[in-house]
Formats: sequence, structure tokens, C-alpha cells
Amino acid sequence: MPDLHALSVQRLQGMRRGIEKESLRALADSAMALTPHPRALGSALTHPHITTDFSESQLELITSVHTGVQDCLHELTQIHRFTSSVLGEEMLWVSSMPCGLPPDEEIPIAQYGSSHVARAKSIYRTGLGYRYGRRMQTISGIHYNWSMPDVSSEAYFSLIRNFRRHAYLLLYLFGASPAVCSSFVQGRPHRLQHLSEQTLFLPHATSLRMGRLGYQSDAQAALSVSYNSLFEYANSLQDALTRPYPPYEAIAVRGPDGQYRQLSSSLLQIENEFYGTIRPKRVTRAGERPLHALRERGVEYVEVRLMDLDPFETVGISSQTMRFLDIFLLHCLVTHSPADTPEEISAIARNQNRVAERGREPGLELEREGSAVLLQQWAHELLQAFIPIAQRLDEDYATHEYAAAVRAAHNALEHPESLASARVLHEVAHHFGGSFTAFTQERSSQAKKALLQTALSPQELSYFRNLSEVSLQEQQQLEGRDTQAFEDYLVKYLSPLRLSF
Repeated sequence: MPDLHALSVQRLQGMRRGIEKESLRALADSAMALTPHPRALGSALTHPHITTDFSESQLELITSVHTGVQDCLHELTQIHRFTSSVLGEEMLWVSSMPCGLPPDEEIPIAQYGSSHVARAKSIYRTGLGYRYGRRMQTISGIHYNWSMPDVSSEAYFSLIRNFRRHAYLLLYLFGASPAVCSSFVQGRPHRLQHLSEQTLFLPHATSLRMGRLGYQSDAQAALSVSYNSLFEYANSLQDALTRPYPPYEAIAVRGPDGQYRQLSSSLLQIENEFYGTIRPKRVTRAGERPLHALRERGVEYVEVRLMDLDPFETVGISSQTMRFLDIFLLHCLVTHSPADTPEEISAIARNQNRVAERGREPGLELEREGSAVLLQQWAHELLQAFIPIAQRLDEDYATHEYAAAVRAAHNALEHPESLASARVLHEVAHHFGGSFTAFTQERSSQAKKALLQTALSPQELSYFRNLSEVSLQEQQQLEGRDTQAFEDYLVKYLSPLRLSF
């Protein structure tokens, strides 16, 4: 386990981060835009910075990897600026919880062209729709990809175990989805309360996205994936990727019409279907399975997956939040990290649901090492431990921003009404007549105006237009290379042999 004092200035200054940010395209009346992915944004299959997630209507904006927080945020802003400039009357929805949704079957699944890899991507998403419903897949978030030089796979898994233990703090501080449009849960059982006829909420919720209402799966709840080593993690995932699951066998891989409904009837179709607050990652080679890449070359970085879009920030996240994530992850890396157990894994899941649904509830208790502990007490202890890390980072980066990020978290802990989740509910209830969609529509409109107030330079505009055009050409080239039958391609790609070394 690395020691903070033993980490060189070069290694700490070598921290790298990148952002993947999902957003629905929405209309002025808060309805989901059902138009195809705009051609001006290039190919969703091959564009390096602009793609789609589950739905054709759900953009995913991706930065490069950066050693500087401000550089990363600047690139994210420029990608947003170009995207907003070509959306016409549409806008990027600034909340993690979706805008007004059509019936489930009318939510358009992302399309990537006619190549084998493109068809497989769409079939995978079709499978998600059959398994979990399309509405759940329209939830959006921010992924924070983080790495540091000379960190072993063993150390990354130590980080991951600590992250999972302490992730409740990020949900508490940065959760921003305490309410949802009633169309999201239409026809589904739920325990939400009515804020108005159109808006449902929980009074002390921080992140409905990360609670039972959001990225949850009864099937995956049975998985007790261990993060004690790459070996154990990989074996757990391989079992889920190769074990038939009766309810999914009932769906069938193909329908009576011969059309694909899912890639397979296993518990997981592919690795990305496994939900988690954090993932170990490795950049894959063309056609390579992610699990094979991890096993062969080890962990390259971690992907933090629990961050809500902040509707009060133009691009969904602030530099201060990014710096707090740096501190949080560094603390997870340098702190002792005991092995996890099935009992702790279950307790972590219960803590996540409690904070997601009741995080601002006075006196809320969590589970720690088999005993009850006040969220406020545990959070205060963590923030105290973050102070020397922030001080060291400020020294090495010649700034005061890391200490400021910890102070801001301390203030939020003492004043829960200042949290984004509390501010959303206050705004919705007191300024928008109880309408979550009216609040988010206004924030989305303001974000678009703020982005377009500063135009891209001619060079930047030319750069993004060229990327779009090149990506369309690359998609066309891919579509011309496939020679084998699609069914043969799929059998080969999904073969369990491709998951091993």
C-alpha cells in the first residue's frame, strides 16, 4: 500500500483524469427529443469525443485524459459548446433523472450503422431494454476516470475496496437527483411521495439515480463480486458472463420474428452490464473483451460511476468537485484497505440505498464493521483525514484549491440545506410550482445560453467539424470491412475463450 509521504512530487503531479458525461437531448417543452443523432456531431460509433449511450437521444461527451483539472474541464466545456451549437431548438438536459419520457417502447435505442460491431452495440442495448426497461437506461451521470503513475493492479483494487466503503460520502455531498418526473415510474411500484401531480420525490433523498429506483437489478443483486484481487474479480465476472439465467432465457436471444432481443441469455450480456459505483478499467484493443484486457495487462485506471449531473453547473461538474474526487481517490489509495467479505458487500449496498434515499435525514445511521455509526460522525472523520492530503496536493500543484474543496465539504456537512439535492428540492418547491421538469428545463436553457455566449474560435470550430466528418468516413470504412456472417462474428466475440488469457 503506498504511503502519502513516500509518493514523489512527480507521481502526484502525474495524476490523470478524464470525464464521460451523459445527457439526454430535450425539447423546449421538456420532452425527450426523438430525432436521430445529429449528423453534424459525426458518427456515434467512431467519434472520439461525442457518442451516444443507451438511447439515440442520449449523448455521451468524452474528454481526453488530462494531468490538469482546469484543462479537463475546459475541454469538456468546448465539447459541450460545439454540441450545443448544432442542436438547434434542442438542449442538453442537465439533470441525471430524465425529462418527460414517451411510452417505454418508443424510447429510441442507439444506432451505430450496419457494421458488425455497430449491430452488436444496438442489440446489447435492446437486451438492456428487455431486461430492465428502457426508462431506467435513460438515467444519465458523469464518469470520472482516474489514474496515477506506477500503481499496481493490487493497489488499484485496494483503492476500489476503500472507495466502495466510503462512497456514501460522495452520494451525500454530490447527489443531485432527489426528485423525478412522474412519467419515469409510470406503471411501476415505488415508494416516492408526491411533491405535485407531475413530480415525485423523497424529502431527504440525495440521489434517486443511485437508489432502488435507479441503477438496480434484482438479478445482479445476487452477485457477490469480490474486489480482493484481480483474479477474484475476473472470476466473478466470468461466471456472470457465462452462466445462463432462466428469466433471460425466457426472453430468448431472438424473437419469433428472428430479430435479436439480446446478445445472450447469461446473467450479463457483456462486461459493461455489471452495475457498480466504481470499475477497474484497461483500454482495450480492437475486438478485445474488457475482461481479457484486464487479465492480460492489469488495471490501467478506475472509473468512478456514481456522480450525478449537477444542474447548477453549466457542464454538470465543477473544478472543485473534481479536486475533491482527486483527494477522495488518493485517500482510498494510501489508506489501509482490508479484504472485503460477503457481509461487508451486503452492508455497503444497504448504506448506498440509505444515503441515496435518506442521506439528509437527521441522525441517519450507517453500518461500519458490524456496528451502527452516524453518517455525520463517519463523514467528519473522513474529511479530517483528507486535510493533510489536500495540503500536500496544494503544495505540489502550487494552489490553494484542494484545501478549499475540503473546506467546502465540511461546510456542506454542517449545512445540509446547501447540498445540491436540498437546493434542487427548494427550487422545485418554491420557484417552479412543484415541477421538477419546469425547474430542469429552465436550468437546461440557461446552461445552453451560457455555453453559446462564448463562441468557439474559427480554429476550434474547424477542429470539431473535421472530427465529425472523419468519424463518418471511418464508420463507412468499417462497414466495408466485414466479410464474415454477423452470426459468426457474434459467436466468436461472445466465446468464453475470449474472456481468458
